[in-house]
Amino acid sequence: MANTNPAPYQFMTERLHLRPFVQSDAPVVQRLAGEHAVARTTLSLPHPYPAGAAAMWIDFRTDAARHGHGYTFAIVHKESQALMGCISLNITSEHKRGEIGYWLGQSYWGNGYTTEALIQLVQFGFETIHLNRIWGAAMTKNPASSAVMLKAGLNHEGTFKHHIRKWDQFEDIHYYGLTREDFMQQQQKG
Repeated sequence: MANTNPAPYQFMTERLHLRPFVQSDAPVVQRLAGEHAVARTTLSLPHPYPAGAAAMWIDFRTDAARHGHGYTFAIVHKESQALMGCISLNITSEHKRGEIGYWLGQSYWGNGYTTEALIQLVQFGFETIHLNRIWGAAMTKNPASSAVMLKAGLNHEGTFKHHIRKWDQFEDIHYYGLTREDFMQQQQKG
């Protein structure tokens, strides 16, 4: 499932440009991902965001895409060219499965940008890299993230009580998923 295309994947939606991150994005990534409100409800973002970590993360995600292990895109507003956040699809090749993850800078919340990006990412996962299943998770205290997955066509599959620990607090997690078969049925219903 490695990306054999010499150019990295990127997409244009109605309002967004989804493109690979570049090193010049590191200061904006550090600022946006480092916002307390953003880190508070994500599974893996640290707070405070360590100096230099964004540059290392961009290198790591670029290498993952090169080897087909995952695809991470900067969510960029087409009109203003503002980098607003991140959306990714981490691949488990053996099972043809992808895990979605995303975050958006707090000042961009509530405008449907993440839903728009996720709809494109789900389409990419099923139609371009031919996954069988796409799934994601959200803390129960983050209903906006759950709404994004539902609007993008994923189905709620269950809730795990005290499933992760974030900042010394155990959190309940909602899980969402979509199979290729269900995606194709959704597309036919249009």
